[in-house]
Amino acid sequence: MNQKRDYEGMEQRRLKGARLLAEGVSQAEVARRLGVKRQSVHAWARVMTAQGEQGLVSVTTGRKPRLNGVQLAQLAERLQDGPQAHGYATALWTTERIAKLIHRQFGVRYHRDHVGRLLGQMGWSCQRPTGRARERKDEEIAHWKRVKWPRIKKKPAPKGAPSSSSTRAA
Repeated sequence: MNQKRDYEGMEQRRLKGARLLAEGVSQAEVARRLGVKRQSVHAWARVMTAQGEQGLVSVTTGRKPRLNGVQLAQLAERLQDGPQAHGYATALWTTERIAKLIHRQFGVRYHRDHVGRLLGQMGWSCQRPTGRARERKDEEIAHWKRVKWPRIKKKPAPKGAPSSSSTRAA
């Protein structure tokens, strides 16, 4: 879902479309050649009429990111340190804790819900702590799953035996 846009490639496509339009190629043909919608080419033609080809340069959409690439790298380093290095009692990062960290470190406020999207863009994912007991005995667990569980597991009724929900009269 979180796919980075290729702004440079989009700009090159717009400029190529502008050159084709200037050569007299129809909007529909430009759209076909460049693999874009006709509505996009129509919008490019309107911009060219009003502003010239320069109007198609560096058109970006959406809000600019509040943290730049360097700051995101610094955030990743701080997250690697773990929450306890930042004064928290437990070793579990929450989006609320990360939002507070971002505000303390960079002076930028993010809502905790948006922090999750930001982490996804950084390539981080939600992880749950394993929470395994220190007394865990993996060999005994494997033996139980392999030997004991199959003995006590409910088995299907043999073929031909009526089920408890049978509608036939006996």
